[in-house]
Amino acid sequence: MPVLTSPLHIAVVGGGIGGLAAALATARAGHRVTLMERAARFGEIGAGLQLAPNASLALDELGVLPAVRASAVAPPRLVMMDALTGDEVTSLDLRSSAYTDRFAHPYLVTHRTDLHAALLTACQEHPAVTLRTGHTVAEADQDGSGVHLHFAEGHTPLTADAVVAADGLHSRLRQVLVGDGEPVCSRYVAFRGALPTGKMTGRMSQHAASEAVMVWAGPRMHLVQYPVRRGELYNQVAVFESDHYTPDSDDWGTEAELEERFAGACEAVRDALPLVSRDRRWPLYDRAPISTWVHERIALLGDAAHPMLQYLAQGACQALEDAVALGQALGRSADPAEAFAAYADRRRERATLIQTNARRFGEICHLEGMAATLRNMLLSSRGPEAFDDISWVWTPTPAPAPAL
Repeated sequence: MPVLTSPLHIAVVGGGIGGLAAALATARAGHRVTLMERAARFGEIGAGLQLAPNASLALDELGVLPAVRASAVAPPRLVMMDALTGDEVTSLDLRSSAYTDRFAHPYLVTHRTDLHAALLTACQEHPAVTLRTGHTVAEADQDGSGVHLHFAEGHTPLTADAVVAADGLHSRLRQVLVGDGEPVCSRYVAFRGALPTGKMTGRMSQHAASEAVMVWAGPRMHLVQYPVRRGELYNQVAVFESDHYTPDSDDWGTEAELEERFAGACEAVRDALPLVSRDRRWPLYDRAPISTWVHERIALLGDAAHPMLQYLAQGACQALEDAVALGQALGRSADPAEAFAAYADRRRERATLIQTNARRFGEICHLEGMAATLRNMLLSSRGPEAFDDISWVWTPTPAPAPAL
């Protein structure tokens, strides 16, 4: 991208994957960036992360794909299993010519902290990026001269030409701009973590050796498994719907419920369950799509714009797509309002479609009884090179052609 003669000063709020990617893309477009993270130090929590080819493409365009690939695993297959019977339902061959001919970039699985570290290092090394921790945005006001940010810790206010709000699911800036209340709880909860592969024995070690992404689908529950960090760790996520959800309490989605919901699963799933991390429960949230991502000189990005359930494994992927589209828009226009409008116009429809279909895919995954039997019958008729159903998710909207 060309370096502009009069770079803008863009402030990015939020130091997660989306915020770091947005800062890097903006800096690579020729602008000066100040990124503010409210935590005392940069870091990422969670476990494994799936990076479909649309995410690998975004990472390539950000210049960090080699760093991410150094620790990631390229699984040979995506496999859906019936969690009750233990039978394979369907699979996709990620090393077939059908995949490589259709998608130019790899399907990767990685640890969230590894992806975050690659983006953080790239930002630290870029001379146009300034990183600040311990900065919680308490107030943002804008006028014709820019956006003025005020901080809860009492730091000197910061004025920037424009602001990118990448402050996540519970975005403060979204609430100021949109005011749509709290995220919507799906009544599902996840227990997740990654364990050393050396601690795995029996059937568990066989799964890890295959390097495949395994999704065990069952009634109102599922288990996801795959290796990360060069195969040194094995990621497991157990998800289930709670019968005891109440909006005003955390006393739901307990370990006891986890055991109860998976009690009827096949032996392979029951063997895996004791090795699923119980350190923290993760309630699963999303929001209804919104039509307005941009408010004059402030733009929403990632989960602040389009939080989604994890069933299409696209949350981080869509934040990366956002960042690339934002950087490209800022590379074409030095007017932040014009660039932000172009970014939102390019991304809104696609992100909304994935956001809403993630809910539907979760419903399909968690079918029970005859509905699950019919699902399995339909999916089992698909071959391992049938990518038509998923290609729209894995293929980002092309960038606009440059003006002549």
